Amino acid sequence: MYNSIDWALMALRGVAGVVMLAHGIKHARGRTKTADWFGSIGFRMPDLQWFASTATEIGVGVLLVAGLGTTFASAGLVAVMVVAFWTVHRAAGFWVTARPEEGWEYVLVLGSVGLAIAIAGPGAFSIDAALGIEDVLDGWFGAVVIGGGVVAAAAQIALFFRPRDVAEA
Repeated sequence: MYNSIDWALMALRGVAGVVMLAHGIKHARGRTKTADWFGSIGFRMPDLQWFASTATEIGVGVLLVAGLGTTFASAGLVAVMVVAFWTVHRAAGFWVTARPEEGWEYVLVLGSVGLAIAIAGPGAFSIDAALGIEDVLDGWFGAVVIGGGVVAAAAQIALFFRPRDVAEA
């Protein structure tokens, strides 16, 4: 019936989903602070960045916990981690404990969880499984959808991230 992989996938989805949901709620409750922070690190249109990050994190969190549209939620998770890596964490090195710089090990782990879930599928304890679509959304399809998330992250960075503008101001 259910195997250890199903339990493991539910645990991965649940933990990653709760983490993303918590981040999204934190951003939602601190709109001005979060938008100001986006502007301070070099994002154009910081209010739009606040909205996009908040909506994505909350949406990804809810969908991962539920196991609904899991592959697409995983792509959202990977996309958020790519943006976080490139715009905030990469210059600080690997270790997240190198505060205040905050290295990129944390975003690597969360992004890898998203990739693993997209490739493995949501597991039996998911709405996707109840709908009978879990096998359609995993494997190579999952990897391709993750690639789309990376492309979306790159587009966001290319369109909105201008750290030199902040340094020159």
